[in-house]
Amino acid sequence: MAKVCAITQKSSKMGGGYSNRTRATQFNPTGMVRKYANLQKKKIYIPELKKTINLVISTRGLKTIQKHGAFKTLKKAGLI
Repeated sequence: MAKVCAITQKSSKMGGGYSNRTRATQFNPTGMVRKYANLQKKKIYIPELKKTINLVISTRGLKTIQKHGAFKTLKKAGLI
């Protein structure tokens, strides 16, 4: 499964992992934490093409498809 959204290009990023104790005393480093995008496997039907495609998209990308339509969004992203 891909780790990047096909529409929004969201992927994972590194986030800080500090506790309040660490900020207060400059000890107990907790290291960095990788935060992943909320990616979902979806089967999307495109009525203009009369076909279905499988995508790995973020939930933000899914809301974009619901707002603007599958054909327009996927064409803008270069997937059609």
